[in-house]
Amino acid sequence: DALCASAHARGVRLFVDAEESWIQHSIDELAETMMRRYNQERAIVWNTYQLYRHDRLDAYQFAYEQAAQGGYYLGAKLVRGAYMEKEARIAQQRGLPTPINPSKQHTDDLYDEALRYSIAHLDRISLCAGTHNEASSLLLTQLMAEAGIAPQDERVWFAQLYGMSDNLSYNLAHAGYHTAKYVPYGPVEAVMPYLLRRANENTAIAGQSSREFALIKKEMRRRNGKA
Repeated sequence: DALCASAHARGVRLFVDAEESWIQHSIDELAETMMRRYNQERAIVWNTYQLYRHDRLDAYQFAYEQAAQGGYYLGAKLVRGAYMEKEARIAQQRGLPTPINPSKQHTDDLYDEALRYSIAHLDRISLCAGTHNEASSLLLTQLMAEAGIAPQDERVWFAQLYGMSDNLSYNLAHAGYHTAKYVPYGPVEAVMPYLLRRANENTAIAGQSSREFALIKKEMRRRNGKA
């Protein structure tokens, strides 16, 4: 509560990260409580929704309904997620149904549907699309254009991890869209395992990084007159 109060007093956005399914419900309840308290004028506290879980679009839509009924604003960061292998392993060990979508295509479809829902409900939603996926990013720009939402609208943000997908971040920012780089901060022994886990568990990031490296080499050759 002290962190949220400080963020509210300074007009700074505070993002609550998503975690594993067995503790996410408690995180959702905490985020909702803080939103009711501090999101009366605009979205200060934001919750994160991992769309690789088949139930999270429903949870997102329910959160919007709660915000609309409660008269506060819903800050929502949409991500695909980074715990897929762990979730599947734990579910198998415990003999439980997996909370994960049956395929990557299902996750992609669910993510894009969440983007559409967000743009259709900006009366109460502020959106941060935390994605390295170029197709989803392009879709969001198209949805904004179709809805007459300016790139500079404070209710819509794009975000990528610092040091990854810079080609996507720079082009979005150059086109006028609000774009942020997510910077993990803390002791090296805490931050490095986090980054390694993200790279290991999110194959989209690994593939995007390889493509970005190829683009960098291509640009270097162009600048050296060797294109």
